[in-house]
Amino acid sequence: MLNETVFRSEDVPAADRFDYWTEMLGRAHAPMELRSDYADDFRGSQRVLDLGAVTAWRAVFQPVVFRRTPKLIRQSDPETYHLCLVVRGAGSCVWRHRETRYGPDDLFINSSTLPNDVHSSGDPVTTVALEVPKALVPLPRDLTRRIVGVPVSTREGMGALLARFLTQLTTDTAAYRPSDGPRLGTVLTELVGALFAHTLEAGRCLPPETHRRTLILRIQAFIRENLHDPHLTPSAIAAAHHLSAGYLHRLFRDEDATVAEWIRRRRLEAARRDLADPALRATPIQTIAARWGFPRATDFSRAHRAAYGTTPKEHRHQALHGHE
Repeated sequence: MLNETVFRSEDVPAADRFDYWTEMLGRAHAPMELRSDYADDFRGSQRVLDLGAVTAWRAVFQPVVFRRTPKLIRQSDPETYHLCLVVRGAGSCVWRHRETRYGPDDLFINSSTLPNDVHSSGDPVTTVALEVPKALVPLPRDLTRRIVGVPVSTREGMGALLARFLTQLTTDTAAYRPSDGPRLGTVLTELVGALFAHTLEAGRCLPPETHRRTLILRIQAFIRENLHDPHLTPSAIAAAHHLSAGYLHRLFRDEDATVAEWIRRRRLEAARRDLADPALRATPIQTIAARWGFPRATDFSRAHRAAYGTTPKEHRHQALHGHE
């Protein structure tokens, strides 16, 4: 089972329940002002999953208004994107630049950095949601306002893909180990990046630099999803995105690595995580290396030493024996 935290308003006396709920939400996410017609005996529960840098949860609660003010943002801003899928209930979210209404099967996108009021209705309201650090979805800052508040359908396309994954994950975690958490967080991050890129491109009004950035995000998500494929090469990536190989290389010219280097780094990171996983201690190093695109053990050992200064065997020993 994944690492998770559960809190329920009914764990405290009725008179304290609303204040308790407000305090726990502030700890789990960010400080907020809450108002509710049910504050005298508020009923709400939330199960929060630890997915490394990413957090996902399922919540059931009575109607409430959530408010992030400029003052609260100055006091504490985790700098995250918040994506919420409405399972039951309805409501609206108001920002300075936009107002969006939502209902069942709608996904709305918020930002911890922007002042907003979220109004919910329904008894009870049920949502599944996640928070992703903005640093992991490297959109240019001027795009935050464009993506926040854009209505996203979960009935088809990228919205449906993200919603299905998130719903299944938050419904039953029994099949997962705690060490799966960061991997699942990585998958969710890449799905969010791909959704953002798709949504922004669908606007058909993006300046060239913005289009370039969203295309790079989509390509990077594709690479992460296909790291296991031994035929994942720049040429294959270009073909999958209907680009010339030359244009693909030009896209990465201003990145911190070439396409081939970017693939290699992500493969090394994935193999390094598996080597440090206690559940995989019996899996041969060569098997892990091959799983992540290094069919030759000598190539993997050389690349690992060049990147991290240790051999794969040394890293596994240090990680599993607590000496790092």
